[in-house]
Amino acid sequence: MPIYNAPTRDTRFVVNEVLNLESFGNLPGFENATQDMTDTIINEAGKFCSEVLAPLNQVGDQHGCTRHEDGSVTTPPGFKEAFDQYVESGWGTISTPEEFGGQGFPHVMGFVIEEFMATSNQAFAMYPGLTTGAISALMAKGSDEQKQMYLPKMISGEWLGTMNLTEPHCGTDLGMIRTKAEPNGDGSYSITGTKIFISAGEHDLTDNIIHLVLAKTPGAPDSTKGISLFVVPKVLVNEDGSLGERNAVSCGSIEHKMGIHGNSTCVLNYDGAKGWMVGEENKGLAAMFIMMNAARLGVGIQGLAQAEVAYQNAVAYALDRRQGRALTGPAEPEAKADPIFVHPDVRRMLMDAKAFTEGMRALCLWGALLVDLTHKAATEEERAEADALIGLMTPVMKGYGTDKGYDIATNMQQVFGGHGYVEEWGMSQFVRDARIAMIYEGTNGVQAMDLCGRKLPQNGGAAVQAFFKVVADDIADAKGDEVLGPLAEKLEKALNEQQAATMWFMQNAMQNPNHLGAGAHHYMHIMGIVTLGLMWLRMAKVSKEALAGSPEDASFYENKIATARYFMDRFIPDTGALRRKIETGADSMMELGEEAFATAA
Repeated sequence: MPIYNAPTRDTRFVVNEVLNLESFGNLPGFENATQDMTDTIINEAGKFCSEVLAPLNQVGDQHGCTRHEDGSVTTPPGFKEAFDQYVESGWGTISTPEEFGGQGFPHVMGFVIEEFMATSNQAFAMYPGLTTGAISALMAKGSDEQKQMYLPKMISGEWLGTMNLTEPHCGTDLGMIRTKAEPNGDGSYSITGTKIFISAGEHDLTDNIIHLVLAKTPGAPDSTKGISLFVVPKVLVNEDGSLGERNAVSCGSIEHKMGIHGNSTCVLNYDGAKGWMVGEENKGLAAMFIMMNAARLGVGIQGLAQAEVAYQNAVAYALDRRQGRALTGPAEPEAKADPIFVHPDVRRMLMDAKAFTEGMRALCLWGALLVDLTHKAATEEERAEADALIGLMTPVMKGYGTDKGYDIATNMQQVFGGHGYVEEWGMSQFVRDARIAMIYEGTNGVQAMDLCGRKLPQNGGAAVQAFFKVVADDIADAKGDEVLGPLAEKLEKALNEQQAATMWFMQNAMQNPNHLGAGAHHYMHIMGIVTLGLMWLRMAKVSKEALAGSPEDASFYENKIATARYFMDRFIPDTGALRRKIETGADSMMELGEEAFATAA
């Protein structure tokens, strides 16, 4: 059976030493985030995910969900009991608003739990995962009545939530949706249409599911400017908060998917279901984007998660499996063969995984801190800068994080050789589960275009210029230092490559937008590498300072600096090649006509 041990030591390092979360104690919501408290949350969440959720991961993959004739859905064996423990322990309340029953801790702590859950059991984590985004959308756009009716039970975990965007004929182009919302004359609407790919759309974990649904009212513009958002409960809620009659929404089928079998991905049919508008008419897409952005950050965490669990299992296998001899001579002469861990190509794959997962963890938690600072920083200027940075970073965390997460998962499967292709070892599931993260919540091509087409030019490029300054300031601070200086110099070269690629877009994309489209994916990866390089420079700096105090676990900090060197040596050079690809433009990519792609008989 595959293993998983929550990386609590590394997480405490990022939260306490790299982010220094305790230093923000003067800000609202951070008062109780003392190191003792955050350490307790990290350790106990890690224990719950390692001991309760991880053993159910293969169970969910093998059993999947079952749809019954009445449209109800049963989750895999053990999921309901695990979810009850999750609710009882209050894990879903950690970073939700206190006014509706949450604990009000910073989003950083919520992201910690999201990572551990997604790594131990991604399909399970998806049930409460989208509820967080639904809560955010209702908090921002819902009426006071809607907040009071839905949020307390969604936050407690008594009810869960979903987001309903996609329809059979449209995905990214939401202006084409056909779901209709007819006013009933009493403030409610009658929702009719079909939504597909609805994660956790029907299940037996809770008595009610609160669906947030995009639909069009009569006479609405036939574009994204005519979309409204509606809250549509599976079971109608009485004025006193008790459950009433079943609403006219049903699960038509469960998708048969490549992975995440333990999550019920549903086709939902709305047959005149009663719903209520959230926010203003025809402004639904803006409201849903609140939820989508939260979900995209969560999907970035899933990229890290599958890489992490695959890495842990590959390390264990590489230390145990014996094959051949070390190139420099037998490592263990008394044995018939050495562990494959000694072979440089195996070490290459493991080091790539270690450098990515630890760097990505730091990036995700820094991103969470930016989310917190967007709302709670001391000055308006600091809040605006944090908002600009996390807006810029969201497509990078989702796109680059899941691209690399999938790459790492497949390489960890490669470490197993033939055994990695056999289901009982579990590596196939990690690869299959990782694959969806590159697709949903906006494919990574969409993320790249969001980054390059929207985020880079936004407000005259203010966000990317702020990002350049953050990286440049850290580089300048590290230059001249015996340990950090060489790392900073390599990161500076990568930053120069990103700045050159940005300038090339400015000079060439206006006259031919295809130049932007052809290079967007490469640019997203350049920025991903630069951002992880920034994280590694920061982690190396903290580690160097910690070593000056002769800590008991000195090897932990020494390993951080060594891994930082590896990242700068092995990841950073890719930025130059990616920049050169961008500068070739779109001409050769778009030259062939459609007929050239047809296979001749």
